[in-house]
Amino acid sequence: MRFWDSSAIVSMIVDEPARARLLDLLENDSSMIVWWGSPVECVSAIARREREGAMSVAAVTEAIERLDALANAWNEVLPSDPVRDMARRLLRVHSLRASGALQLAAAIVAAEHDPPSMEFLSLDDRLNDAARREGFRATD
Repeated sequence: MRFWDSSAIVSMIVDEPARARLLDLLENDSSMIVWWGSPVECVSAIARREREGAMSVAAVTEAIERLDALANAWNEVLPSDPVRDMARRLLRVHSLRASGALQLAAAIVAAEHDPPSMEFLSLDDRLNDAARREGFRATD
């Protein structure tokens, strides 16, 4: 089972160089754990690509449909005091933005505070660095 950061999810559902590798990872282990806010982060990233002219309306529609299909099968870490409290701690310890701290906090809670027991999948170097320092096996 892997914790999937929104950067990895987006790269898997749009046409990006890492897509094939990410689809292989999903095929080998379809048990996805994600943070509750990931769908919003993913749509934000897709909409930004559309506004910048990097994706057509049709491609955006397809990507959001893929996102919705994945969301129907994944497990979400819901908002909670433990996630929020952990994110606050992580912001003091690591050079992270709020969204990255919430992603990592959700992963720690999902791993039941045993990061080595779960793989952390992100394409964000700063977030992967923090995840490794917290004890996760981080894949980038």
